[in-house]
Amino acid sequence: MNQVAHLAQRSITRTLRQPILFVPSLIFPLFLLAVNASGLDAATSLPGFPTDSYLTFAIGLTFMQGGLFEMMGAGQSIAGDIQHGFFSRLQLTPLRGSSLIAGQLAGVTLQGLIQAVTYAAIALAFGAHLEAGPLGILVLFVLSAFVGLAFGSIGLAVGLRTGNGEAVQGVFPLMFVFLFLSSAALPRDLIQADWFQTAATINPVSYLIEGFRSLFVTGWDGEALALAFGVAAAVFVLGMAAASAALRTRMERT
Repeated sequence: MNQVAHLAQRSITRTLRQPILFVPSLIFPLFLLAVNASGLDAATSLPGFPTDSYLTFAIGLTFMQGGLFEMMGAGQSIAGDIQHGFFSRLQLTPLRGSSLIAGQLAGVTLQGLIQAVTYAAIALAFGAHLEAGPLGILVLFVLSAFVGLAFGSIGLAVGLRTGNGEAVQGVFPLMFVFLFLSSAALPRDLIQADWFQTAATINPVSYLIEGFRSLFVTGWDGEALALAFGVAAAVFVLGMAAASAALRTRMERT
């Protein structure tokens, strides 16, 4: 725990001292939210659309985009440590691999909370509705932090495996494909193209977005929240397993 505390402090301090690590993750999703809310507002007139505010509907995508930025930030941070020799110096200490991973994810958690507060505050200020009420805000922040940890672990795995920040950046567009093949733009039952509806149904990102969205649109949807937390947990387990394996390989090389 002492090792984790020192590395977590370093990770959090680095995040706060380098706004370039999290400012784009605040601006870009909000910019896309503004574009979608204004350009796709006519979709609310479709029969069966769950809300009369497309801003309220689209905010789930914003939180999901934040998770992808956290993935990139975590991967680039560890890749930078490898490229600049910090990782090699850590090898000379009795540091445990689990402590390294946990400490690195501390900065990701902080980034996720900053993003969640910013997204929620701006969306509510511009007219989004949070049907879940004050308690829903707490659940929203917990889910956002959990999703950030899940995708941050994937970023760590890629960063440890490649040791290259550019390689981590190259994964980001691939992950973005999952956003567009999800239920981000329309509810799954309103998607007319069969192949697209099928892709959105089997796409785990759809359930993460729908979990965030349910707090704004529905209020308390137990199934949507359970699926969102379940998918986040599965991604976290897979990401941590991949990061641990990549760390062992990296230590052997070093």
